[in-house]
Amino acid sequence: MAHHPPKWLDSLVKGFLPPELYEELLGDLHEQFAFQAEELGVQKARWMYFFEVLRFCRPYFLKRRFHAQSKYSTSYTYSPAMIRNYFKIAFRNLLKYKGYSFINIFGLATGMAVAMLIGLWVWDELSYNKSFKNYDHIAQVMQRGVFNGDFGAGAHMPLPLGNELRTMYAADFKHVVMSSWTYEHILAYGDKKFTKQGNYLSPNAPDMLSLNMLKGTRAGLKDPSSILLSESVAKALFGDEEPVGKLMKIDNKLNVKVTGVYEDLPYNSNFKDMTFIAPWDLYVSSESWVKRAQDNVEWNNNSWEMLVQLSPTADFDAVTQKIKGIKMKHVPEVVSFKNEVFLHPMSKWHLYTGWDKTGKPEGRIQYVWLFGIIGGFVLLLACINFMNLSTARSEKRAKEVGIRKAVGSVRSQLISQFFSESLLVVACAFVISLLLVILLLPIFNEVADKQLSLLWTNPIFWLMGVSFSILTGLIAGSYPSLYLSSFQPVKVLKGTFRAGRFAAVPRKVLVVIQFTVSVTLIIGTTIVLRQIQHAKNRPIGYDRNGLITVTMNTPELYQNYNALRDALLKSGGAVEMSTSSTPATNLNSQNGGFDWEGKDPNFKDSFGTIAVTHDFGKTVGWQFVQGRDFSRKFSTDSSGIVLNETAVRYMGLKNPVGKIMKWNGKPFQIVGVVKDMVMGSPFEPVYQTVFMMDYNWAGIINIKLDPALSATESLKRIEAVFQKFNPASPFDYKFSDQEYERKFATETRIGQLAGIFAALAIFISCLGLFGLASFVAEQRTKEIGIRKVLGATVPNLWGLLSKDFVVLVIISCLISTPIAWYSLNGWLHKYEYRTEISWWIFVVTAILAVGIALLTVSFQAIKAALMNPVKSLKSE
Repeated sequence: MAHHPPKWLDSLVKGFLPPELYEELLGDLHEQFAFQAEELGVQKARWMYFFEVLRFCRPYFLKRRFHAQSKYSTSYTYSPAMIRNYFKIAFRNLLKYKGYSFINIFGLATGMAVAMLIGLWVWDELSYNKSFKNYDHIAQVMQRGVFNGDFGAGAHMPLPLGNELRTMYAADFKHVVMSSWTYEHILAYGDKKFTKQGNYLSPNAPDMLSLNMLKGTRAGLKDPSSILLSESVAKALFGDEEPVGKLMKIDNKLNVKVTGVYEDLPYNSNFKDMTFIAPWDLYVSSESWVKRAQDNVEWNNNSWEMLVQLSPTADFDAVTQKIKGIKMKHVPEVVSFKNEVFLHPMSKWHLYTGWDKTGKPEGRIQYVWLFGIIGGFVLLLACINFMNLSTARSEKRAKEVGIRKAVGSVRSQLISQFFSESLLVVACAFVISLLLVILLLPIFNEVADKQLSLLWTNPIFWLMGVSFSILTGLIAGSYPSLYLSSFQPVKVLKGTFRAGRFAAVPRKVLVVIQFTVSVTLIIGTTIVLRQIQHAKNRPIGYDRNGLITVTMNTPELYQNYNALRDALLKSGGAVEMSTSSTPATNLNSQNGGFDWEGKDPNFKDSFGTIAVTHDFGKTVGWQFVQGRDFSRKFSTDSSGIVLNETAVRYMGLKNPVGKIMKWNGKPFQIVGVVKDMVMGSPFEPVYQTVFMMDYNWAGIINIKLDPALSATESLKRIEAVFQKFNPASPFDYKFSDQEYERKFATETRIGQLAGIFAALAIFISCLGLFGLASFVAEQRTKEIGIRKVLGATVPNLWGLLSKDFVVLVIISCLISTPIAWYSLNGWLHKYEYRTEISWWIFVVTAILAVGIALLTVSFQAIKAALMNPVKSLKSE
């Protein structure tokens, strides 16, 4: 027979309690009444029911706060005093749990600092060249085509094209600017002389680039004997003197007058190295080969750059369609290559620097996406820490929630309270993150090769920073706020509240996400560094140790070659010296028009072409596989050539030595074959190359230092010789091994930055793991005490507390392995010369991750295991 309590008592309770609390309370008490009536009798059960109701309703009999402040009241408002109290309570909670507060705030600050640094890096990348007023209308004229089945594009343009665009398409272009390549030149004024990079440009270039003239005028380049200097170069040359009107020299041969000084161009622009501008007409008149190309209208000589500014109404794509066939009209043979002229907008110069073999643009944009994603993930890891630790301590605050609800607080108030704590943590973290960014920016700039700074005066920065912080606080605090405020006060206050067997599942999932991201970053960093090292270990086919290069940029060096060589060898500082058209670390000349026995008439050839002198092979340490080096004993070597191994394979020759190879109809005899020299990208296949004798086509002096002397002593002796033969110029040299190392600059920076971010990600993850381990150890204090009393050892307890975390990290490793393999395998395939993804990388990374997790957890686990059980059980 079912027994029920008095209905009048239920009706009385209903008048005092909110409906939600009334239903919860009555459901539990009715069930308890039915059980007690069977066991103790109906009368005794009624009295017990009556006192139980009084115990729970007592606060409402005394205060009746639910009428004034409940979610059922339409007059409820948040007063400023109440909001202040929220933050006051939040601050007290932070002080009460200092360890957890430190982990929360510092972990979140680290994540925000990383996100901020990456944000500044991405901002800098996306704002490249935007300092130019005509940014949206400037483009570089380029040509593209399909060469033997592969797409290729380049900025090398013929000189007559500029005049063609000015005359035939005047309505589409506001400015057409011819440009030399940015090279080093010697600038001299009096006794001061410096090697600086600059360009020869058309007179309208300063207007197109909207140079900020500090002195003089943009129109200064209209004078063929003028020069415009950047502010820093003008200061270095003239000090406090007035530079405008002063006479100076370029390369110790051209007398020019300073007609203007412009503000240094921004570091995040493609013109950052352009420290001076000289007139294009001066370039043409001083270089016979340039004047010859202009006078003879040579469309086949692609040795210059060309920049344009479109008319305000013109469109890049529409103009490209108009001019794409312009070169094919003048050079019919390029039709077979489907060679087209096109415009490459300034907005794409930095992020889209190349094209793959199918014609798809590629470049640094992939790194912008990569670091943007990494920044988001690192911030996510920091938010996960906050959510994990907040929900983990929910049972500690369960009674607080129960009491607050019992005395009239409603869920919206509790949510507001917990969100205020979240926002306070984020506010503290944001301030600390700003301090971290200020401290780390110099190091970050050095690693990333940037000149970043915090945008203190930019309102967008503060708007994004504050919005970002609020959003982070809301996201990070959403789960704990909603979770904690949902506790049922009856169960909490009766002591029957249990988090449930699945309460820890969200925390475990978040830990898995954390370590999945961290392990993926570690694997990615490892493979990037292996790819760099793989390329560095590649045989380069020559000896770059002790090899230096000096640019032949003055007439004195050209006119005294033999005397200079003899003096260098006699000085004892050098064991060999030669000249070439390009340094051993660069291949900047490619030509077609070659013919040889057995060549397919339909095959379109292209070879790297390098002019050298007799002693080039000895200087760089050529390694011959067939034939011999150039020799003064054979007068016929003036029309001899040396091929690299790739060229022999390219031509399909088995025994090339002694055979004839023609270039534009002129016969050359193959005298030798050398091992491939890595002159281009170390990540790409070696290009087929022809080395030929030519003393007139030279621009680089190659010097092999004496290994018996220190580099300092050798350079001192060599400098003395150069001062004798070239006194008006500074002795500027470059070590070939350092120049070769620069080829890895981009990949090295990416690897270093990825390594730093991976380390920070694992640090943030371990910080959260440490906090969780601390909480678990605290939560299981009595259990540990009982186990110790029953005979459990410290290793047993350490394994018990560490096991769950280790399992989560192993799951993370299993998830991250296919993700990392898929991502990195795609990245590696853009390199022709690449490393392999070995299985041991994943195993070692997994062991490392588990080891780090164990070290992080073990401190708290061992500390709890060593605790005296008397202390943990004395309250029982």
